[in-house]
Amino acid sequence: MLLKIYIYGYLNRIQSSRRLERETQRNVELIWLTGKLMPDFKTIADFRKDNGPAIRNVCREFIVLCRQLKLFSEAIVAIDGSKFKAVNNRDKNFTDRKLKARREQLEQSIGRYLADLDRADRESTAVSEGRVSRLKDKIAGIKAQMQRLNEIGRQMQEAPDQQISLTDPDARSMATSGRGTGIVGYNVQTAVDAKHHLIVAHEVTNVGHDRTHLSSMAKQARRAMGQDKLTVLADRGYFRSEEIRECDQVGITALVPKLLTSGSKAEGRFDKRDFVYIPESDEYRCPAGQRAIWRCTSVEQGMRLHKYWSSACPRCPIKAQCTPGDYRRIAHWEHEHVLDAMQARLERTPQASRLRRQTVEHPFATLKAWMGSTHFLTKTLPRVSTEMSLHVLAYNLKRVMRIFGVQSLMRAMAA
Repeated sequence: MLLKIYIYGYLNRIQSSRRLERETQRNVELIWLTGKLMPDFKTIADFRKDNGPAIRNVCREFIVLCRQLKLFSEAIVAIDGSKFKAVNNRDKNFTDRKLKARREQLEQSIGRYLADLDRADRESTAVSEGRVSRLKDKIAGIKAQMQRLNEIGRQMQEAPDQQISLTDPDARSMATSGRGTGIVGYNVQTAVDAKHHLIVAHEVTNVGHDRTHLSSMAKQARRAMGQDKLTVLADRGYFRSEEIRECDQVGITALVPKLLTSGSKAEGRFDKRDFVYIPESDEYRCPAGQRAIWRCTSVEQGMRLHKYWSSACPRCPIKAQCTPGDYRRIAHWEHEHVLDAMQARLERTPQASRLRRQTVEHPFATLKAWMGSTHFLTKTLPRVSTEMSLHVLAYNLKRVMRIFGVQSLMRAMAA
């Protein structure tokens, strides 16, 4: 019965336990649904808090039902992440940069108040005693804040990521798409079916980037859809060589645009794409037509890289367009062929980027519109994950009701 209350609430954009309590007492639909049972808000809230794994399993079971209804005939999913606000206010989240800025602000305030006190001492008749008393109280308050910031600084140094949130300990400060903007919240990962736009897999994380989520989300989507082969579309934020290779090893075809991190092109010089690798002779051909041969091998960030350069670099007539150093060194990952094969697939699929956008970004906008300005109402990662599962379940229910109709879906669920 409590699960019915929550599913009804999330289908109708009523997520608060107190509002659900009121609805069970006044909403005729909900009174009929619960058989005139009217639990208080604490009972409703405790159900969500204490039954997180079971609620998340209900969300997964609905995807199994969708699979039985043959809704995943096209083995194509789009993966993306979006930042959702946590209960934690930005002023209650501290990073090293924020802590330093706050200390500087308080020090400036103390300096200003001390200057006012000095002026009061020099001009005792111009400043009232009440004003002096208020200045002293403000200075004492700022000193107490400084002590509190020092304590927060000690706690922050003990945290694994050098960050602390006072209201929701699992929430993290994350950059958003706007320049210089950010929120304190969670990074929600979803995999959306390209045909019916159903969310087949989702995961709530407090990691502010997407680079390490491609293979895990792709594997979850493949298990949920029951497919042997799967094509995954993602944006540049997911480009990471190891993740793409892991997808390739398990038979998942990834289409991720390459992340361009080199500044050579921006500075008017050749970048790596202008150098052609010749696998038969294990060498590169540079834009000047010279051979760049293998010189050494190194391990950087866990990746085994082969280094190539040409002896003709110092005498090259177009060296100024290539490198400011003595030699142009080209790094080649030992599994570079995986990335080359993916790039070739992308060039054969020019509509991949558009398909990804129109598939995965609309569900995020819909969910955020349902949630309102305060996205999550619960605290800590497990409870937020449960809350997100209820949102995803409500979204998928509405999508399937639109596809099949309510009566057909009810018969399928009963069967």
